[in-house]
Amino acid sequence: MPVALSAQTAPGPVPAETTGPDIVVLGSPLPLPPGVPAYGSVTIDRERLTGDASGRVENVLSDVAGFQQFRRSDSRSANPSAQGVTLRALGGNASSRALVLLDGVPLADPFFGYIPFNALSADRLSSVRITRGGGSGAFGAGAVAGTVELASATRADLPRVAGSAFYGSDNAVETSASVSPDVGAGYLTVSGRFERGDGFYTTPVDQRTAATVRARYRDWSGQIRGVVPIDAQTEVQARMVVFRDDRTLRFAGADSSSSGEDASVRLIHRGPWALDVLAYVQARNFSNRVISATTARLTLDQRNTPATGIGGKIELRPPVGPDHVLRIGADVRLGDGTLYEDAYAASGAVTTRRTAGGNTSTAGLFAEDDWTLGRLVLTAGVRGDRWTITDGFFRERTTAGVITTNQRFADRNGVEATGRAGALFHASDAVALRAAGYTGFRLPTLNELYRPFVVFPITTQANAALGLERLRGVEGGVDVTPVAGVRLGVTAFYNRLEGAIANVTIAPNVRQRQNVDAIVARGVEVTAHAGRGAVSLDGSYAFSDSKVRASGASAQLDGFIPAQSPRHTASATLGWQDRRGFGLSLTGRYVGRQFEDDLQTDVLPAATTLDGVVTVPVARRWSVIARGENLTDTTVITRNAGGSIDIGTPRRLWIGVRLGGGNPRP
Repeated sequence: MPVALSAQTAPGPVPAETTGPDIVVLGSPLPLPPGVPAYGSVTIDRERLTGDASGRVENVLSDVAGFQQFRRSDSRSANPSAQGVTLRALGGNASSRALVLLDGVPLADPFFGYIPFNALSADRLSSVRITRGGGSGAFGAGAVAGTVELASATRADLPRVAGSAFYGSDNAVETSASVSPDVGAGYLTVSGRFERGDGFYTTPVDQRTAATVRARYRDWSGQIRGVVPIDAQTEVQARMVVFRDDRTLRFAGADSSSSGEDASVRLIHRGPWALDVLAYVQARNFSNRVISATTARLTLDQRNTPATGIGGKIELRPPVGPDHVLRIGADVRLGDGTLYEDAYAASGAVTTRRTAGGNTSTAGLFAEDDWTLGRLVLTAGVRGDRWTITDGFFRERTTAGVITTNQRFADRNGVEATGRAGALFHASDAVALRAAGYTGFRLPTLNELYRPFVVFPITTQANAALGLERLRGVEGGVDVTPVAGVRLGVTAFYNRLEGAIANVTIAPNVRQRQNVDAIVARGVEVTAHAGRGAVSLDGSYAFSDSKVRASGASAQLDGFIPAQSPRHTASATLGWQDRRGFGLSLTGRYVGRQFEDDLQTDVLPAATTLDGVVTVPVARRWSVIARGENLTDTTVITRNAGGSIDIGTPRRLWIGVRLGGGNPRP
């Protein structure tokens, strides 16, 4: 059975497909430099991505212990703006502290910083590599908790025709389809995904009211990706995706939506002067309606939040000798967004119309070299970034158009120098030792700077004076392969995130985003794999001792655990698959006790869930698949605000068919 989750101990060969005597079309990035494993990466393969019981990419990423979103809910029942990604218990904020990339393109929303997971479909992906910590390196700004690199499926991964259809609990439907014909010496993939469900009650029975409804969801996405060779060593990769996601959370009328249109083009040259040139544009939007828990009336309509992201990257690998891989280049990312929202009185009349927004940018130069000295690989890189926060404003007016608040915030800019260095020593064929140190930074998002929000009964204020978050970290680890088919990786780390942005309580039921002195996280991560014949076992465990360091106005938080930061997380998948295509897998996940709030008053208890998947081949390339989520029907509390509770996915069962198994190129 293919490896589901493995420590990245050496860069392996990139799968290729020869389509002619001179042209090779990969549809993949440049090969990994030899120093990448020094930062303790973990890789999830395509079979695991497409084999999870939930059918959702974000849940598969939870196979890597320490990966988390702000809430324990997935993208069917969480508010989209809460889908920020972090690692190593550096949480406490809904924005992404990990940099999430798809084919080198940052996925985070330009205004909010959340990840639109419903725009991702596992069947469009080849693999995911997760680097916990690791600093910025050549990835760009924002990687203060780590980097999640998603790679699109290559020609070697894609059947000519593929599809699936599932029906599940709560009248849920999930369908996907793709066609991937060869076009000349290249190929084109056209794919679509649609899903809907009546949803489950996120509100406990004893807290439901007449306005309480199920967490209904409906989303779709469509993608076109093409790879065109220019010559034997050069290709162009282009991708366009459109998506929309609609959800209802807790109360009738509490609807949220997110949508987007993304496009990117990438030039890859694999000659002696290897080159990676990337350009992208993103147009996103978000809306959210807040319903009063006491009156069941609309209190706030965040009706429109258009945002745009534009950026690019140039990376050059000049030939500097057989023992070196040198990467030099530049990248830029521009973001802008505007919030339009209306506040309502209990009578249903609009009382205030608000508008807020601004612009952010980062532009950087980087250089990184990997030097192979026999069994020893040394890697080091530096970056210099200029950042800006400009044109920030917050405005309120009456329904008659009279301006009552008109704030313009001073433009800010600066330069940040960051770097990272690591060493990988192959002590033997069975043992590799690694060590690394790194720095990084993250700009506050437009959402953190300018947009207040309400999640009953808590109001969280924006803060236009927020400063940057800055990371300093070190780690060391060992990767062991004692016998064929068995691997074990252990990493110890220390990370200090200075200026961490937290939601700080300033009054009863009122919080404000503030920079605390630091969040300090130290801990141990373990990744293991064992396989024999048709049976495999993959596991991951993370212990994170994370504490807030605070003084001044937030001194009461000093020594506390950051909100939404469990000390213990673990995952394990036991799988069996024979050559005929029969398969069985069980996945258990554990998330430890954590706190909802900064003052450690509201507790989210520990939770253990069990998922299962059974695959039965019924014809050539056709399979019947049964999936079960949370088979033990464990109650997972996802929010606890002074006793006002939300719960996560209960037991859910699915049955469906899939076309596309077996050799994708028959």
